[in-house]
Amino acid sequence: MLSGFTLVRNAVTLDYPIVPAIRSILGVCDEVVVNVGRSEDGTRELVAAIGDPRVRILDTEWDFSRGSEALARETDRAMAACRGAWGLYIQADEVLHESGAAILAEKVREWDGDARVEGLLVEYLHFFGDFDTVATDRHWYRREVRVVRLGRDVRSYQDAQGFRVGPGLRRVRARVTGALMFHYGWARALGSVRQKLEASRAIFRGAALRPEQGLDERLGWTPLLRRFTGTHPRAARDWVAARRVTPRAIGARQFRLHHVRYYLSDWIERLTGVRLFEYRNYVEV
Repeated sequence: MLSGFTLVRNAVTLDYPIVPAIRSILGVCDEVVVNVGRSEDGTRELVAAIGDPRVRILDTEWDFSRGSEALARETDRAMAACRGAWGLYIQADEVLHESGAAILAEKVREWDGDARVEGLLVEYLHFFGDFDTVATDRHWYRREVRVVRLGRDVRSYQDAQGFRVGPGLRRVRARVTGALMFHYGWARALGSVRQKLEASRAIFRGAALRPEQGLDERLGWTPLLRRFTGTHPRAARDWVAARRVTPRAIGARQFRLHHVRYYLSDWIERLTGVRLFEYRNYVEV
């Protein structure tokens, strides 16, 4: 049994693609557990309106007194409610491409009997400012664990970007799959971007946001932005089409001397396939 799980709060106000996110994994999951934090904007009703009996809603109250750790705690709560042997995790601003969903389901079946494998990796496209531009410099993670073997004391880590194992927080033993995840967190209308920035500041108290996340009106320009010429996931196409009329939310190009290291790192990665100084929540097996 393959369970899906996610968490969301104030999805309407923050314009999260939570419905496309859930739909993108429903095709391969036997159930999808959705931890819905108390919201004032109809988020619960939005999730319930999906109308699929496989979607189970957990009504919760999130405690942000410890900052971003709340996201990890609430992710763990959703994961603990899963009944499957494996869990497919998706965040509220992510949508899994249908080809990637099929790959993950296949790999779960293939590697279920290999006890070394605790997680499966997906590849990321981080959309930035609009739906035709992706951010690629090394600050943006290129892979992350999104399928985990349940019952192994796997737990969400820090701000819930990835997972670790056990009280010692050992890195997850994972395998590359080639499945593609579309991250839309920074590709929305200007008003939604501002609201996300404000929400992030409230949650990540004391933590510095990246420079490109620090402007109130537009996202600051960042190096190595590239044009996206592929197709968006089927589950997200209507959501994307409805937002293409909004202006591009990226500020003017502002090159800085320290950007040189990003270009150098990118050149080495293209030449060798190695991303220098890459942060990983996993080890490949």
